[in-house]
Amino acid sequence: MIEADALSRLTIVEEEPAASNASFAADVRRGLSATPKFLPARHLYDAIGSALYEAIMLLPEYYLTRLECEILGHDAPAMLKALGDVEIVELGPGDGRKSRIILEAALDRSPVVRYHPIDISRSSLRALSERLVAEYDRLIVTAHHGDYLQTLQRRFLRGSGRVLVLFLGSSIGNYEPTEAHLLLRMIADTLAPGDALLLGVDLKKSREELELAYDDPGGVTAAFNRNILARINRELGGTFDLHAFRFCVAYDEQRACVDSFQVARRAQRVRIGALDLDVEFLEGERVLTESSYKYDLAGISAMASGSGFTLSRTWADPAGRYSVNLLEVTAASSQRRARSQ
Repeated sequence: MIEADALSRLTIVEEEPAASNASFAADVRRGLSATPKFLPARHLYDAIGSALYEAIMLLPEYYLTRLECEILGHDAPAMLKALGDVEIVELGPGDGRKSRIILEAALDRSPVVRYHPIDISRSSLRALSERLVAEYDRLIVTAHHGDYLQTLQRRFLRGSGRVLVLFLGSSIGNYEPTEAHLLLRMIADTLAPGDALLLGVDLKKSREELELAYDDPGGVTAAFNRNILARINRELGGTFDLHAFRFCVAYDEQRACVDSFQVARRAQRVRIGALDLDVEFLEGERVLTESSYKYDLAGISAMASGSGFTLSRTWADPAGRYSVNLLEVTAASSQRRARSQ
């Protein structure tokens, strides 16, 4: 039972369920009507998908979370020292294990810290927010349930002081490069001079290490990925036979990208009742469910400068496998934002 004092420091802003469902339905229609077929990776993270992803983060093959936590654990005080007192916004915090590292470093510097997590999973967001206000009595949480792209478009990020946006877990790698630039520009346009973005980015490495990280021998990642088909069945009246698809990954060295697919084992037709849509699959046809782009430091700097940020500092593990990057808003981005208001 959460005490009244903790509850008084928690506000949860709920997205309208109809809006959330409409976004999922529209993306499913668009993706399964396209050639080649795809499903946006952000829809992998419903309540079941989020729980499966938490299991993935514990796998020895999945190095990303472990390395990011090590970097944050060692360098979070230096990251916060570079910024001073900040109001913290986080895109997709998940179970909050990385959030806590940053929040504790912020609380060591400030008497009160305001935190705005945004997550598409209502259950994960509520559970995390309630735990945080119960554990940290100087933390004020305003949680936003919904797709962070839509939430960002409402331009709520302008806080009472300096804002630090957290976008960790190399989630930026799930976007095509042009989409990644657009997302970072959208973030920059909501911020002001002095505000910053802390961006986790996975770095380029061998095909063997990458493919093992995204297709573990125990099949946890395969179950996480297949859940999007089950979600279509649950929420949109789909008739996917989950046994009629197999999971595979492939590393495209030219794009520096690990692609994940659901592959039809046989020719079949799937009905999606809520969309009044019939989808034909050929034997061997692939549905792209996730792309995970990898970068080098020059690529991160170029992505930042093309999106209204300046890359001011990078922290990496000793072997140079993963990075956390501090991006600061440029004056040009601030001027563009002012003109749009």
